[in-house]
This record gives sequence, C-alpha cells and structure tokens, in this order.
Amino acid sequence: MKLAISGKGGVGKTTLSSALAYIFKEHGNKVLAIDADPDANLAGALGFQDLKGLVPISEMKELVAERTGSEPGSYGTFFSFNPKVDDLPDTLAKEVNGIRFMTLGGVKKGGGGCICPESVMLKSIVMNLVLARDEVVILDMEAGLEHLGRAVSTGVDALIVVCEPGQRSLETARVIKKLGGDLRIRRICVVGNKTRGPSDEEFIAGNVDGLEVLGFIPFAESIIEADRKGVAVYENSPEAVEAARGVYERLLNPPAWVPSGSCRPREREIPTPAPAPLTAARAGALLWLAEVSRIRPIR
Repeated sequence: MKLAISGKGGVGKTTLSSALAYIFKEHGNKVLAIDADPDANLAGALGFQDLKGLVPISEMKELVAERTGSEPGSYGTFFSFNPKVDDLPDTLAKEVNGIRFMTLGGVKKGGGGCICPESVMLKSIVMNLVLARDEVVILDMEAGLEHLGRAVSTGVDALIVVCEPGQRSLETARVIKKLGGDLRIRRICVVGNKTRGPSDEEFIAGNVDGLEVLGFIPFAESIIEADRKGVAVYENSPEAVEAARGVYERLLNPPAWVPSGSCRPREREIPTPAPAPLTAARAGALLWLAEVSRIRPIR
C-alpha cells in the first residue's frame, strides 16, 4: 500500500504518519516512512534519537551531483532528468524499532516551479518509492503535493488529508482535494485531528465537501508529552494509537459506496500483510517512465 498524507502545517500529519507506520508494522508489513515535508519532524515522531545526525537527501550535494550529473552550486547547466535512485532506500534509509525511514528535505530556492537537480532527484525518489517498491510506503507531505505528478499518482492507493476543527485547515483540505483530483488520485480521504468531542467531529465531517472520513484522533496531552520526551507517539499516546487503528481498518476496508466529491477506491482487494500486486495502472506508469527516460535534458 502506498499512502500520501497531507494537510495544512501543524494539523498533525506527522502524528498520523508515525502511528500508521507502527500499526502497519504490527500487522507484519515492511514499512518505509518518508518525510517529504521540508519542515521535517517524522523521525522524531517515530522515536529516532539521533536527530542532529540526520541529513536530508536534498542537502547531500555530492550525491545529487553524482546522480544527476550536475555541478554543485551551478545553474543553467545540463543534468539528467532520470537519475539512478532505486538503490537509495536500501543504502540511505535509517531504522527505528523495525521501521525504516528517509528524510527527503526540500528545495530552498525562491520562485515556483523549480526544475533543478535537487528537485529532479527528490521527484525521482518518490516515483521509485511509489511505483517500484513492494513495502508499505507512507509519505508525510506538505500541503502542495509538489513531489507527486500524474505518473506517480497512479500508484498512490490513498491521499489522506488531515484536518483540525478550524476554517483555515478545512480550506487547505479543499485545495488539496482539488490538487488530488487534478492528479487523478483515485481515493481521497479525510482524518480529523485534535477533536474535543462530537461537535468538532460533526464540524469537520460537514465541511469536507463529501470526502470519505476515515476517523478522528482526539486532542491528547500525551501527544504533546511524547514530543517533549523525544519518544514515539505510538509509545506514549494510547488514545491516539487506538484512533489510528480505526483509520487503518477503514483504509483496508473501504466502503462499497463513495461519498459525493470523493474518488472511487481501486477495484481490488488490499492484501495484508502481503504487498500489493503490480496493478495495471502502476505498470502503465512504469512504461511511461521508461519512455520519458529517453528524453534528453534541456538547458
């Protein structure tokens, strides 16, 4: 299963990502958790201790230069648009409590639509993770879905939008829904976070344009305490983990019908713990990638 988790900054994407990583592991799956948010916090939420020693892949200048054929610090030069990245999850991923994770980082440059070696490298890694790996892959992403493209989105089993009971969070969710629809992601769902009771849950469910709601994670001091202690949310917040288990069950058992405004789930059984087979959509995307790799890079 391949999951992309997005939402407004601070709503709890990383809390959900880390909890789901442990729950998938509970059920015998190999899990690769990916921090694709430039404001990287997933390692800490998983319980990894050596945070100062973590270097995001986007900041590994020599590696980026080697794989893309670029020159560090130079602009306007030729570089490869299809760098070799399939070995990086096996060589660069860290491990904590049986869960492997990678920190991608972000491209810190002004302007939009950056086509630079770092950006190409990160997108190539995400493409490989989603289309070619057989582990459960959980992408903890920022709100913009910058690392996804049409080819990659065909391999995403579900886009989960995390919301809190507030208008700004819900507005971001509606924007993400549109982006996900443009990318033709076939299942877009919502998880409510920091809810304090039924009224918060009703507020979220009634303001997500009919998207499928997977569940709600209650506001809990134990989640904040886990951050202060530097331990995994999974180890310190039983209420959050219990709620995330409900989300897990609904992910693997989608409804026969889909609420108005959502996208229909894949018409296939999602096996557990065995990895998902290569679907026709995923195979088509791989063929597209092979074709794109023939295109020469431009200046």
